[in-house]
Amino acid sequence: MYEYDEECLKVFLKKQGQLFDEPVAENPEEAEAFLEDCMAVVVDSLREVREYFEENGSDISDMTDDQLEDASEVFAMPSGRYLIVEG
Repeated sequence: MYEYDEECLKVFLKKQGQLFDEPVAENPEEAEAFLEDCMAVVVDSLREVREYFEENGSDISDMTDDQLEDASEVFAMPSGRYLIVEG
């Protein structure tokens, strides 16, 4: 099981509307439980975001880095890491 740090939880709570029509979590505890349930992943770079999607069979070959970073499943964090949440 992956542990989601405070930065991950704050970013997800703030930006969850980019992926879901209605909030799925109201506080850090709910956010952590939701991220665990959907097996969200934290990676260190956009290159690792691309590798994650390619390894999981997504056809992203035509996507630029900007388009990939803007994907609804990708949450950029202030530290430069990325949270990937597949709803």
